[in-house]
Amino acid sequence: MSKKVSWLEKCWYQNSQFFWLLLPLSWLYGLITAIRRSLYRLGIKPQHRLAVPVIVVGNISVGGTGKTPFTLMLCQLLIEQGWRPGIVSRGYGAKVVTPTLVTSDAKAENVGDEPLLLAKRSGCPVVVYPNRVQAAEYLLQQTDVDIIISDDGLQHYALQRDVEIVLVDGLRGLGNQQLLPAGPLREKRWRLSKVDLVISNSQPLPYADGVMQLIPTAAKALNSDKTLPPSAVNLVAAIGNPTRFANTAKQAGFTILQQRYFVDHHQFTAADFSQMATPILMTEKDAVKCTSFAQDDWFSLTVNAKLDATAAAKLSILLTQLRSTYGP
Repeated sequence: MSKKVSWLEKCWYQNSQFFWLLLPLSWLYGLITAIRRSLYRLGIKPQHRLAVPVIVVGNISVGGTGKTPFTLMLCQLLIEQGWRPGIVSRGYGAKVVTPTLVTSDAKAENVGDEPLLLAKRSGCPVVVYPNRVQAAEYLLQQTDVDIIISDDGLQHYALQRDVEIVLVDGLRGLGNQQLLPAGPLREKRWRLSKVDLVISNSQPLPYADGVMQLIPTAAKALNSDKTLPPSAVNLVAAIGNPTRFANTAKQAGFTILQQRYFVDHHQFTAADFSQMATPILMTEKDAVKCTSFAQDDWFSLTVNAKLDATAAAKLSILLTQLRSTYGP
């Protein structure tokens, strides 16, 4: 991980006082975002309403909070209830110049690692494009979806939404609760009181409605059907909070010999693994970027999201309300 990222994360999460140096930039960031929200609220900037319901799954902080496994779980739940869900996503790190329907054989560098994983695992149509409105309209034109999930779309106010769900990292919380770049927040904590459901990943938080656990299932080889039983492994991760992945691997029974962490969304090459012994264990999100050069003893750990009873009940109520609003 780069020194720049490490220094910033120390400011955000380890009570470093250096964040004071960045506060003027945070005040400017806060002013700009407040003006932007007001323009949408006053109707000066237009918001677009689709013919189908929209569920936003997002966060108010940068870094990983578990949105992808939650979105996969939400897709499955919607399918079980008779919906035909589709997903729109930015395609972070990819140079997407037009709305693009993600296929299972796409390359992560062209569509983004998270959208590719969502397409592979959910079986639902996924469209990537930074403009969420255009992405959603293209999704409706190209498929028969009747409900749309906007992945990481909380701050994309141009797309009106029926339900807002926010994921928070239960281990790191909101850090020093400062806005970028002095802290990890895109919006202040007050924003949580305006959304429909706040879910904490891994452990309870006082301002969350419930808890989500990531349950490991199997470690699968990247280029075969082979699985890896609990054993000693070398860990690789390029996600927002690699510590959580390490904890999940331990929960699954693996012993970690070596850890190598990269910045979130890092585009892997074979050279990144040249000095690492095997077997290698990585996240599913990282695995979709490594399949073309993976070796036989490289594995990814599959995880499934599971909500506690409180969060599951509140989510069920929200979906029932959607059904009553939009009909059978």
